[in-house]
Amino acid sequence: MIVAVAVLALLCSMVPAVLFCLNLRAYVEPPAVGAAKLPAVSILIPARNEAGAIASAVTAALASRGVEYEVVVMDDGSTDGTDAIVLALATNDGRVRLEHAPGLPGGWNGKQHACWALAQTARNPLLCFVDADVSLRPDCVARMAAFLERGGNGLVSGFPRQVTGSFLEWMLLPLIHFVLLGFLPIARMRAGTDPAFAAGCGQFLMVRRDDYFACGGHSRIKLTMHDGLLLPKLFRAAGFRTDLADLTALASCRMYTSAAQVWSGLAKNATEGLAAPARIVPITLVLLLGQVLPFVALILLAALMIFVTIVAAGDLNGPPRWDTIPWLPIFLSCATLLAVAAAWLPRWLGVARFKQDWRSALLHPFGILLLLAVQWYALLRKLAGGTVSWKDRSYVGD
Repeated sequence: MIVAVAVLALLCSMVPAVLFCLNLRAYVEPPAVGAAKLPAVSILIPARNEAGAIASAVTAALASRGVEYEVVVMDDGSTDGTDAIVLALATNDGRVRLEHAPGLPGGWNGKQHACWALAQTARNPLLCFVDADVSLRPDCVARMAAFLERGGNGLVSGFPRQVTGSFLEWMLLPLIHFVLLGFLPIARMRAGTDPAFAAGCGQFLMVRRDDYFACGGHSRIKLTMHDGLLLPKLFRAAGFRTDLADLTALASCRMYTSAAQVWSGLAKNATEGLAAPARIVPITLVLLLGQVLPFVALILLAALMIFVTIVAAGDLNGPPRWDTIPWLPIFLSCATLLAVAAAWLPRWLGVARFKQDWRSALLHPFGILLLLAVQWYALLRKLAGGTVSWKDRSYVGD
């Protein structure tokens, strides 16, 4: 039994590590912009009470180069002066437009309704949905437009560099890349349009306007809080290809600024991802076996070795007999060390590649336990019929 658990734990740590390493070669920055003229882009920013971030987001978008564009901000009933900030920017730059979202209808999530309204007002053939807390680098939009065009995709997305400050931010947010690259076979994603291999980031989504309206866009996922996953899934179900690019050097985002925001933000859409009722139990077992158990076993083995050393030091019967070597403990020790190395490898690679906080990698098993706690909290809340509050709005379940 112990040997079987050790082998299973080793497999559960090795498989994500190997897939992560393979995916690092496929998950790259979008290509440089070539000589071919790119379609014009509408940079669409839904904003609700974003006074602290909206000026930075719009200013960064206005610095875009290499492609023709407009910037449209949809103020979604803000009460903190977000609209006044955007209006001042629009007064000084004709490329900026301020729109006001219609009243939120029943059966809609606020962000999805704002994005759908934005798509109606956009004037260009490519639509680029960007969260209000994202700062784009000047060549980001053009390179992603080139990525979409050259790949024949209907939708492309990418994960900006996640700026972290508080404890739960740097403990949990770097796990986004671990889960993405450790469990999604990017080669399979690119090989077809199977919705099972859909992935994306709601902070940055670029689509072809015609494809977006052909599959229904945000109007088909009106209740979700997880358009980063469900919009690519919708596109793929309609037969359109989707793809991912590394935006670490091309965009940045301070998604949350406190532990409470991190917990609420990750829990609000968890049951549409890892915490879906059909997958949370196997995911929990895989993560506990592969990412937590090896570290626990390492501590126990270290304590056992210290104990054996102390006992052996008092044994005056001479050196050990090699024909009585305890092979089972040796096997368990080797399996544990390999599993720990495999669990840690993706995290330290993530620190180097995605500019993540090294403390998150060091405390990896604790981060996994926190992640699982968020997932189970979200599921239990949903089963209990609890409400989700976000941006001063409440939704039943998630």
